[in-house]
Amino acid sequence: MILSVCPPAFAAEVAAAVAQTPFQGVYLDANAISPRHTWQIDELFRRRGGVTVVDGGIVGPPPRREGVTRLYLSGAVASQVEALFTDTFLQPIVLDGPVGQASALKLAFALYNKLTFALAAQSYALAEQHGVGDELRELAGAKLAGTPLGEPAGIVSAGQKAWRWEGEMAEIAAACADGGLPPGLLTAAEALFARWQDYRDDPAVTVEQLLASLKDS
Repeated sequence: MILSVCPPAFAAEVAAAVAQTPFQGVYLDANAISPRHTWQIDELFRRRGGVTVVDGGIVGPPPRREGVTRLYLSGAVASQVEALFTDTFLQPIVLDGPVGQASALKLAFALYNKLTFALAAQSYALAEQHGVGDELRELAGAKLAGTPLGEPAGIVSAGQKAWRWEGEMAEIAAACADGGLPPGLLTAAEALFARWQDYRDDPAVTVEQLLASLKDS
């Protein structure tokens, strides 16, 4: 089995590179890509022969402890792949459906989960612009505790990972457009996360820096 986990923009390139090798077996694509792009990878290997594609969707942080991170699987041999992750920190869950379902579930969850950080950042940037940033922190802490707005320190983690999230927003936008849903919300989030590219994995970045980068010069 080959397990592909990379930034979404490179998923097709990685699959094409594998297709040029003599590899025979199962190709588990666990990237945050749209169902359509997963189908295209499946079709690539169907034409080539000798490889069966399983669709994977990782939900959660890096699996460093049990019960936190899930791996959704779909496709003809998903149940066989499930067995490979027994007794690991990843919790495999097989969906009774074709390639594309695991990706759809992953993106649907990410749409809400990651957009909340974009919305929180935009809210605080607006409040700071008008001198009511501290007041918004107090209000959100009282009314929306446990959310990115109520706990703005979480925006730092989003800023550090925005280099990956930008591409994920593009994939979700494509999935929405393919399904006849408006993609504008996702393209706006993609543009917001693009402004945080310079803070990739930066342990010293602050909320203040991230908010300042949202303001047009």
